[in-house]
Amino acid sequence: MPTLKALLSPLPEAEIIGGDGDIQVTQLFYDSREVTAGSAFICVPLDGDLYEEFNDEKRIRMITIALDAIKRGAGVIVAEDKNILSNLPDSVTKVFVPDARKAIALMSAEFYGHPSRKMVLIGVTGTNGKTTTVNLTAQILRHAGFKSVGVIGTLGVTTENASDSIDIGNARDSTTPRSLDIQKILFGFLEVGVEAVVMEVSSHGLALQRVVGCAFDAAVFTNFTPDHLDFHKSLEEYLAAKTLFFTDIANYSERFKRFAAIINTDDEHGRKLVDGVIKGAGYDYITYSIEEDSNIKAENINVSTRSLEFCVQKYDGYDAVPFKTPLVGRFNIYNCLASISVSRHLKIPPGKLQESLGSAKAPTGRMEFIDEGQSFTVIVDFAHSPDALGKILTALKESAVGRLICVFGCSGFKDPDRSKRISMGSIAAELADFIVITSDNPRVEDPRSIAENILEGVRDQGKESNARIKIDRGEAIKYALEVAEDGDTVVFAGKGHEKYQLLKDQKMVFDERGIVRETLRELLRTRGQLLEM
Repeated sequence: MPTLKALLSPLPEAEIIGGDGDIQVTQLFYDSREVTAGSAFICVPLDGDLYEEFNDEKRIRMITIALDAIKRGAGVIVAEDKNILSNLPDSVTKVFVPDARKAIALMSAEFYGHPSRKMVLIGVTGTNGKTTTVNLTAQILRHAGFKSVGVIGTLGVTTENASDSIDIGNARDSTTPRSLDIQKILFGFLEVGVEAVVMEVSSHGLALQRVVGCAFDAAVFTNFTPDHLDFHKSLEEYLAAKTLFFTDIANYSERFKRFAAIINTDDEHGRKLVDGVIKGAGYDYITYSIEEDSNIKAENINVSTRSLEFCVQKYDGYDAVPFKTPLVGRFNIYNCLASISVSRHLKIPPGKLQESLGSAKAPTGRMEFIDEGQSFTVIVDFAHSPDALGKILTALKESAVGRLICVFGCSGFKDPDRSKRISMGSIAAELADFIVITSDNPRVEDPRSIAENILEGVRDQGKESNARIKIDRGEAIKYALEVAEDGDTVVFAGKGHEKYQLLKDQKMVFDERGIVRETLRELLRTRGQLLEM
């Protein structure tokens, strides 16, 4: 077991106020309810407190939590406020740090022996495309010969071996887990023989310093559009969080690895990131694009209903490398290019890339086709922002034979931005032929009010007659499938892989993929069109 001094070695600013620095620490915790004897408890502020002033109410709350941790056996308390520590008994060792989030991240990396330095670690950030890019990259690495590849992200913590048992801590339902859980997961990956890990790095994760102490081989920037302003409070703070990946985290990674930034330069913010931050940073970078000049550029693009074809110019000495993939939608070319750019940095030969992308599978709930033999196309997708919705509808409209029917809603409470709802209504009205407005995760908001906000955007396009409101999402699914005709395309947007709905203060079971499939089967059965297997 490491000593407290050893765990604090990456934190020269840490101050042991009272107690023994040579005490051995059995485990680290940020949740007092989980504390065990001989452990260290780090008083990490709540996520929602990031942009708020620390006041007496929050201080009293933290003192209460720290006392609970001591009662449960914590031998060390770490806090970023000396007034918290002064209210604790002298029977425990107290440590002051200027930043508790940074402290738990670096202490966790030290506790688990810096697992990220012993593997290939790829991180992907951006508003949209993270999940698909992560999963494509993982598929490529497996095909290229990595013994085992782990994935951390929206779809969970996985390896290709279902039998692998990884302690994921409290990482469920979190795109980028807390720093302690990340280090625990990476350590667990090493224990089962994982050689490479690809992970989603969200703006929340960056702002809350969850990947501090991780040494990345590459960091991918997919794109940037307004989102998550309920958390970041402003577009500037949201962008600043994304930028941290290419400043603080990149500089740390460069100390231990040959780090590279992978940037989409068709995105305005990607170009600014290259010009304003990356070019002068001293580490490697690779740019990718469809429109702008870049290191990895897609040309000769052909988009069909069930595949993509394109050619990449100048891949490591090769003049042109053709690709064909079963993924659909022009936006997925960007996800492929990001994965190809990572592969170039890792020196993966183009033949392996062609084979892998040629048999690539889209992640669960990302442009996922639901096929029960019906005469129209049904797709489930996670698109829940204006940019993402616009991209999938544009892609589907490009190849649609009949009408394009879109079923979607917007979140409540955590996403109180009316302009986002209006924008999504406007985008849907512009690109889809028929719209069914329904509930997403209304939380404590009135779902009818959210739907009316969306309808404002539809009215702005003069398309109200092409829209219907069905608040119950199950009813909306049934209605959309019933009105679909031969050759139509029906897309259910917003839920994707999720298996729940947040209604009032409850988390209700709602597996959209399963419900769509079963509703479709029942419809076909009623019509005498179901092909029983």
